[in-house]
Amino acid sequence: MSAALSYLFVPGNRTERFDKALAAGADRVILDLEDAVAPADKPSARTNICQWIAALQDAQRPRVLVRINDAQSPWFEDDLAALSPLGLTAVMLPKSESVLQLARVRQAFGAACALLPLIESAKGLVAVHDLAGTPGVERLAFGALDYQLDLDLPGDGFATDFAATTIVLACRNANIDAPIAGVTPAIDPERVRHDMLHARALGFGAKMCIHPSQVAAVHTALQPSAESLAWAQRVLDAWHGGAGTGSISVDGKMVDKPVFLRAQRIVDAAR
Repeated sequence: MSAALSYLFVPGNRTERFDKALAAGADRVILDLEDAVAPADKPSARTNICQWIAALQDAQRPRVLVRINDAQSPWFEDDLAALSPLGLTAVMLPKSESVLQLARVRQAFGAACALLPLIESAKGLVAVHDLAGTPGVERLAFGALDYQLDLDLPGDGFATDFAATTIVLACRNANIDAPIAGVTPAIDPERVRHDMLHARALGFGAKMCIHPSQVAAVHTALQPSAESLAWAQRVLDAWHGGAGTGSISVDGKMVDKPVFLRAQRIVDAAR
């Protein structure tokens, strides 16, 4: 399965939304046992998720993952015990801060289950290179709102962008997919598109969503514009027309191999 662009959260205690989430167009659906579920509702939400996944068609299983409770919470071990027999293809661990936490999750779910650690704290960011290189990790995700809370930041800005780019570098260094950007609290699709464009400029390749209407905005932001696609096609045509001579000119600007490869990537993304 190619790298997903959109991850749609669904509260684990809202069973009536599970099927709707699968039909909303998101690449992946995250059934949430953490922030979206009150402590008193966590046992029933866990049961709901287990029953729904057990009845899920095999073709849909790769699209579904579960965000379990963090390793420091009183619900962590219960989540592992209940969900591990289901044969999940991926699990998201919030507030990931150590390799030992990831190893415990992998021990419970097996090597076939991909891990998606959420970086949401200073400790998580300090350990991010180790987390990205941990066996079983598919890609990292950035919980920007929790990170800002942990550092007592007033909101978006340089400190948040610094953390974001650090996560991007860790993923690239570990040779895993570009990380997943955090949620946009506003449902407004234009705001979501703006946030995704900013995250893309920092090196992110996907985004978490909290409402079905946000999904299309994420996909739109990650799709090359008509202008950039036309430029990329001109570069490819000129490059191949020159038999890859090493340096050509397109639109009055020099094009060498890195520019050619960038153009190729844009065309591939459009496809």
